[in-house]
Amino acid sequence: MHANSRTIATQQRGPHEDLARRVSRALNAPWRKPVAAHTQAAFDNAQAWLRERDRPLILDSGCGVGLSTRRLAAQFPEHVVIGVDRSAERLAREYGAPPDNALLVRADLVDFWRLALRAGWQPARHYLLYPNPYPKASHLKMRWHGHPVFPALAGLGGEFEARSNWRLYLEELALALAQATGREARLESFTPPEEGLTPFERKYHASGQTLWRLTVTLAHRPHLLPTPP
Repeated sequence: MHANSRTIATQQRGPHEDLARRVSRALNAPWRKPVAAHTQAAFDNAQAWLRERDRPLILDSGCGVGLSTRRLAAQFPEHVVIGVDRSAERLAREYGAPPDNALLVRADLVDFWRLALRAGWQPARHYLLYPNPYPKASHLKMRWHGHPVFPALAGLGGEFEARSNWRLYLEELALALAQATGREARLESFTPPEEGLTPFERKYHASGQTLWRLTVTLAHRPHLLPTPP
């Protein structure tokens, strides 16, 4: 397969100068955004599905078309895998029915992560694969590590792995995780198998782009997400 994906274009040359302040704010200022009704209903369904299965959980956040969810379920047959994406159109792409140990959920991660943390979910593994990089410096608050929900992501714990074709995104994520949890992440380039874990991974690799992987073991720390009084 040959592809011609464009590389990330940005004027930002290093970790954002406002990153530490935004992480500190997220860790200390309760966020009062109400949970959307559709995500609450989706989470309740996922919670019921999970309770019926006595297996370790893998969370595939931002799963897109769900191909990664299916492949992770095949790779870890003794686990259950829940893939979450906010796009009904992406989740409806035809890749065959998910295996019995996988569930695809349409929900907003901003709400889903908070609900999972409150419900005591402790994923054994948590994947964040090729998140939207929002490469403009002015869009830091839209990257997960610059968003108010970041403490929920960090607090869920587990063997956390993020992948991107933009090293700077993962450098910032590593800094944010270290600030929030004290854990130092490993950041390295890697070569995926030809089929890739996601369609983006396959496309970027076929275009000759360097792919990056961040890995870190995180403790379950629900207290990281401040709650309103």
